[in-house]
Amino acid sequence: MINVCCRAIAQLRACRPIPEPQVRELCYKAREILIEEGNVVSVHAPVTICGDIHGQFHDLMELFRVGGDVPDTNYLFMGDFVDRGFYSLESFLLLLCLKVRYPDRITLIRGNHESRQITTVYGFYDECIRKYGSANVWRYCCEVFDYLALGALVLGATTDVPPAASDNENTQSTLPPEDEEVESEVLNANGDILSKTLRRRFAGLSMMSHHTNSSRISPAPDVDVPSPPDHPASSLPLQSSPSSQSLFTPPTSTTGAVLCVHGGLSPLIETVDKIRLIDRKQEVPHEGAMCDLLWSDPDEIEGWGLSPRGAGFLFGADIVRHFNHNNDLSLVARAHQLVMEGYKEMFDKTIVTVWSAPNYCYRCGNVAAILELGEDGSNGGCIARANGDQGRREPVGTDGSEGGSGVLWNLASPGRRYRVFEAAPQGTRGMPAKKPVGEYFL
Repeated sequence: MINVCCRAIAQLRACRPIPEPQVRELCYKAREILIEEGNVVSVHAPVTICGDIHGQFHDLMELFRVGGDVPDTNYLFMGDFVDRGFYSLESFLLLLCLKVRYPDRITLIRGNHESRQITTVYGFYDECIRKYGSANVWRYCCEVFDYLALGALVLGATTDVPPAASDNENTQSTLPPEDEEVESEVLNANGDILSKTLRRRFAGLSMMSHHTNSSRISPAPDVDVPSPPDHPASSLPLQSSPSSQSLFTPPTSTTGAVLCVHGGLSPLIETVDKIRLIDRKQEVPHEGAMCDLLWSDPDEIEGWGLSPRGAGFLFGADIVRHFNHNNDLSLVARAHQLVMEGYKEMFDKTIVTVWSAPNYCYRCGNVAAILELGEDGSNGGCIARANGDQGRREPVGTDGSEGGSGVLWNLASPGRRYRVFEAAPQGTRGMPAKKPVGEYFL
């Protein structure tokens, strides 16, 4: 099977479909691997997180050029592999081949377009008919869709920005002062640093006052953060008082896990454990927890709201903070929404949207991005308990009593590197196969 898979990978990298019997065998083998994975896959850093691909095969090749190839780079794709683009079939089958060949180096979770109903409307079904003359390949792929995980939990991410793949003069000249810690940085496709964000300094054991949240809104992705003396949080003391340290014993690390889903959160899911209880091996339902995970979107509202998509919900910053606190998460990573800059951090950096299809639909003019998380070398880069409220600390009040509203335990966000890239050069793209002549006269 390995030799067959390697030959199929080589053929698909050339953007040539593989024979139907090989597709059937590939899909059966992929299902055997995916059925062993839970609804929430545990992925250990370092990892590169990718958003929607949407059948833009040549841009997927550009993504691998920028982020590194499999198995050298550990990838996590957050769904929407098919529809809209000209090469959904080659894109999805290539990722499936890589999953079969290197199951521990690539993770695929389900998007809302990995659905029978959606693919019959937005192009994947028609593409399979056009390239194979029947719906058999479409059915094989749809059966694989039903076995894709609903989310992933990234463990062991460090608070430091992962090492850059290339260090050049531009990189060295933009490094911050030695006593400052970089929280995130943005690189272009050539490895040049476009911007940096310095980590905000928290007092003592990373406890944050509720009333200071409004003064710590994260800057826009393309804005450099000023030096710490001008930052409102820089006046906080570097060492906490003995009384604050005696409130509780801190964990070995203040970095929480990172939850990756395609869409967003659900009012029916308070903990990650509830995602694990969903029966995922089915067509995406029109409502319910599974539907919400694949369809919901964050928005500048309070609480929950109706989604204009007609499926899932809108949810605000309070929902994200509560969910992250309940599950010891430091970040929610998701895709699902076009972002012109390639990525968008929201709600004081508690949730990020990653979009990996540049020039979406070959006309939107957006750039794409991938998110790199580094590994905590101490093997303690996350709190192992990331499944709910069992055994976790409650918020601690200023008087030392539990349940107070004075201060709140805050998990440090992981160090993040965004690699922003544009669509593949036009000269590398082939023309998609034309439809049969008869269809033009229907």
